[in-house]
Amino acid sequence: MTRLAVIRHGPTAWNAAKLNQGRSDVPLSANGRQEVMTWVVREPWRGWPVFTSPLRRARETADLLFGRATIEPRLIEMAWGAWEGRGLAELRDEFGVQMQANEDRGLDFRPPEGESPREVLNRLSPWLREVAARGENCVAVSHRGVLRVLLALAFDWNMLGKPPTPLARAALHEFDLDRRGHPTPRQLNVPLSGP
Repeated sequence: MTRLAVIRHGPTAWNAAKLNQGRSDVPLSANGRQEVMTWVVREPWRGWPVFTSPLRRARETADLLFGRATIEPRLIEMAWGAWEGRGLAELRDEFGVQMQANEDRGLDFRPPEGESPREVLNRLSPWLREVAARGENCVAVSHRGVLRVLLALAFDWNMLGKPPTPLARAALHEFDLDRRGHPTPRQLNVPLSGP
């Protein structure tokens, strides 16, 4: 089994405002940068190769935590298209039953001009297979949407209803990858802050 540890990027101003960031290249906020500087990645993860989404918030997080990372485009966040910079509550108010019907599509939910979670899954799966084929444990610094797709794969979750487990923000989530790159949770929500 190959082990994959995934860390979500640190906080941004858009996170604080509860706005969908998607592909918008939002940097870490000053507070987010300070928070990430308090995070500690312990062994064995500290010595593993690190891959990061090309978006600035993920690259900055990888840099602060590891001082190194290889950019992997397939780790980029789900595109929210026309809904980037808007909050879910606002979208639900504006679109009502249309929004509910879209959300009820689960893996096939799609923002206008955006990307569905299933498309994120289809983009991510070849990379997971490559990681498994190399057989080298690694860390990925990525996004909430990518983590949710990993949960969908690991738990056979169709993204309807609540996730099978909550995902803590300042945490590391570790998966075992079988030879086909299919993830199985090893340990989730490992805190990065604190003693």
